[in-house]
Amino acid sequence: MRGFFALGAAAACLVFFSVAEARADSDRHAGYYYPEPQTQEVYTARSRTLPEASRALRIGFVTGTTIQQFDRPYPPQVAVFAKGNEAEKLIIVGLVDGRVDTLFRARAIFANMTAAARQLPAFAQMGVQEIFTFFDLVKMLGFQQITISDGRDFAHQVVIE
Repeated sequence: MRGFFALGAAAACLVFFSVAEARADSDRHAGYYYPEPQTQEVYTARSRTLPEASRALRIGFVTGTTIQQFDRPYPPQVAVFAKGNEAEKLIIVGLVDGRVDTLFRARAIFANMTAAARQLPAFAQMGVQEIFTFFDLVKMLGFQQITISDGRDFAHQVVIE
C-alpha cells in the first residue's frame, strides 16, 4: 500500500511540473506583468520583418515610445515594454483604472496606435500608410506577440505571424 501512495505522489509531482513547465513555455510573464490573458487572436501581418530588426531596435522603439509619453503634459496612461530573450514580446499595461479594461478598449487603443504608425515616414516611403496597421509595424520590428492589459483583471494577446 505504501508503494501505491509513493507512486501516486510521484505521478502527481510529474503532472504538476509538466503543467508548470508548459505554462512557463507558453507565457512566463502572465501572473507577473499582467493576469493570464482571457482572449487571444492571431494577426497575419501584411509586412515582413525588416532585415535590420534586432533586439536593440525593439528596445529602442519601446524607449522612444516611453519618452514620448513623458514629454506630454499629463502622466503616462500606459507602460510599454519589451520582454523575452530577444525582446520579441511587446507588453502594454494600463496605468489608469478603467482605460484598458475591455477587449473593445484594447482594440480602440490599437486603432489609435495604427493612426500614429501611419504617420511614420517609413510607411509613407513604402506607400503602405493606408493599408498597414500598428500590428504590421511591430512585425517589421520583429515583435512576435503583443499583450495589452489593464494590469489588474483584463489581458488580451495578439500573436503576430
